[in-house]
Amino acid sequence: MPLMSSDTVKARLRNWLRSEQAMGLHSVPISHAGAVVPPAAAVESTLQAPPPAAGLFGQESDAPDPLAELFAAPPLSTAEKQAALDEMNAREVSVCKKCRLCEARTHTVFGEGSADAQIVFIGEGPGETEDQTGRPFVGRAGQLLDKMIAGMGLQRPQVFICNIVKCRPPGNRVPAPEEVISCTPYLVRQISIIRPKVIVTLGLPAAKYMLSSSTTMGRLRGQWQNWRGIKLMPTYHPAFLLRSYTEQNRAAVWSDLKQVMAEVGLKQEK
Repeated sequence: MPLMSSDTVKARLRNWLRSEQAMGLHSVPISHAGAVVPPAAAVESTLQAPPPAAGLFGQESDAPDPLAELFAAPPLSTAEKQAALDEMNAREVSVCKKCRLCEARTHTVFGEGSADAQIVFIGEGPGETEDQTGRPFVGRAGQLLDKMIAGMGLQRPQVFICNIVKCRPPGNRVPAPEEVISCTPYLVRQISIIRPKVIVTLGLPAAKYMLSSSTTMGRLRGQWQNWRGIKLMPTYHPAFLLRSYTEQNRAAVWSDLKQVMAEVGLKQEK
């Protein structure tokens, strides 16, 4: 990856800092530093480091948590949640130019579903069909996700579906660390507004960035994790299942989803 000019770095830092200030954040913990550092230094160190974007979501046990206030705020009513999500989409996400992903997009993909969802599904990024429609998970992988949701006894409008980044990475590649840094303040705010009971990450990139983890998907999936007091279940991405539609993989995902169902109080059909 070519080195960015100092002007490009500064521009991206300014854009990211504006978003962080809008969230009321003033510092970000970096997992390898063990201390709170100014946002600019945090971003620069992440841009220069290899993926994953360490510390973006990780929680330091011995350092102040800059997102604590955001999640400590009183929960909103259903109408307030929907209004907050709609405003973020219209005023910020739909016109966002914080990273290079904006250059080739057709539409931003904010996410969709219930503002009161008990379950939030998070993928890594929009694909070609999602870029064309502005809706998450509507291609072949999305059709399989719909079947997974239906198997849980739910309908798509009852959950919330979104991605780590809101614009399609070219060629459906994994989002770059600087792209994740630019975009994930939106995701954090979405989750803080919805306040789901469970987060389900779909695929390794989403799990890696949410947990600041380098563990393999095989070891992560099926094991409950904690993200800021919300239970998180990593499972395989529907696109992976389409490529490797084996009985073993289908059984693994269904096992993960059954744990989610039990957690939110959904009954399994006999």
